[in-house]
Amino acid sequence: MESFIVRGGNRLIGEVAVSGAKNVALKILIASLLTDDEIVIHNVPVLRDVSALIDVLRSLGVRVETTKHTIRIQNGNIRSGFRVPLDVGARLRTSSMVLGPLLARYKEGHVPNPGGCRLGARPISRHIEGLRAMGADITYASDDGYYHAYAPVLRGATVRFEKNTHTGTETIILAAVLAQGTTVIENAAEEVEVDDLIQCLNRMGARIRRSDARTIVIEGVPSLHGIEYTIMPDRNEEVTFAIAAAMTGGDIIVADSQRQHLTAFLQQYVKAGGIVEEIDQSHTRYMVGSKVNPTDIITGPHPGFMTDWQAPWTVFMTQAAGVSTVHERVFESRFSYVSELRKLGAEIDFFSPSVDNPESWYNFNWQDRREGAHQAIRILGPSALHNAVLSVDDIRAGASLLLAALRASGETYIHRVELIDRGYECIETRLNALGASIVRTSKEEMV
Repeated sequence: MESFIVRGGNRLIGEVAVSGAKNVALKILIASLLTDDEIVIHNVPVLRDVSALIDVLRSLGVRVETTKHTIRIQNGNIRSGFRVPLDVGARLRTSSMVLGPLLARYKEGHVPNPGGCRLGARPISRHIEGLRAMGADITYASDDGYYHAYAPVLRGATVRFEKNTHTGTETIILAAVLAQGTTVIENAAEEVEVDDLIQCLNRMGARIRRSDARTIVIEGVPSLHGIEYTIMPDRNEEVTFAIAAAMTGGDIIVADSQRQHLTAFLQQYVKAGGIVEEIDQSHTRYMVGSKVNPTDIITGPHPGFMTDWQAPWTVFMTQAAGVSTVHERVFESRFSYVSELRKLGAEIDFFSPSVDNPESWYNFNWQDRREGAHQAIRILGPSALHNAVLSVDDIRAGASLLLAALRASGETYIHRVELIDRGYECIETRLNALGASIVRTSKEEMV
């Protein structure tokens, strides 16, 4: 276990570049299974999740060479059995997505029940049902914890998702590019990261298009070829740095800015008193005015206010003059960080908004919600945050606790920061370069 020791109160000033988008990097790594040609990927973030997925591919026999932010990867020697080892595959949720390419090329695949951040049930049943619609025979064996999948032929089909699913959409895309016939995904995810994956696959020879915002049409092709590709920057990181500027009264310029994909966030940021200056096409300056205004946020799929932004936004609203609310629609369990923020002195209460038809209103399966759980919080500010001892529960929550610690007086200890490393590359080094005071230490060093 590793920890951060954060001395708060420093104003962050300077320029920082965002890393490559993790959610694109992982999917393009999986796409390497679709060809025996070499794929070269640039702007890959150095993250624990990326390393975990590389281990998944290597376990299947794929050759992977890494040099900082570039990965050279080549299939062609995949091992028989097409089975991802339990100790490798269970480390991250994305491991289950190799099923599509394995079925498309090798007619079978065996993956363990996936891991990853605990953000609620996050059922992969949506992915499985989509693959079944394309002709796959998939069973789950409770005795070994594996999904066993077979498909003599994958055929195009119409797959409609009842709920928006980012990874579900990409799972079907990765299976359909080599399937026989045409696949249509209805109620497909609209996120720009999905479009970056589509662009990469099309350059590899796939035939994929959006017929409208939430409908994707894939015409199967016989084979794909290699590619050299640079993935888009991570817009979630940009949000983190924007709020870091606001929490510390700072002045941060974000290079490789993705503000064109942050409309929902930027509208609320300005409404709350944040200042956004468009320096040029790829640089954006973030600051905050003399007063932070309360806001009411409802999360939703793109182009709405993303669920990944609500934890850092909650931290921002602890400094607003009044009552703010955050209503989570995407996951049924994403407020675990609230108890940690309370340790810092934040005043946050849970409440249950009145919703006429929760099954259709929320993006998760309503029956998966724990009895007594709440889908919304009320934040009373401004709060004078102070030091505390905290523990990280997931990637975005961990980054949010770090943002709060940058504001808090005294020294704050944040444990289990290896979870932050799953989604942020060298976050303490980059924040320290802006003026923060963050020291990483291991459990042994703290004893």
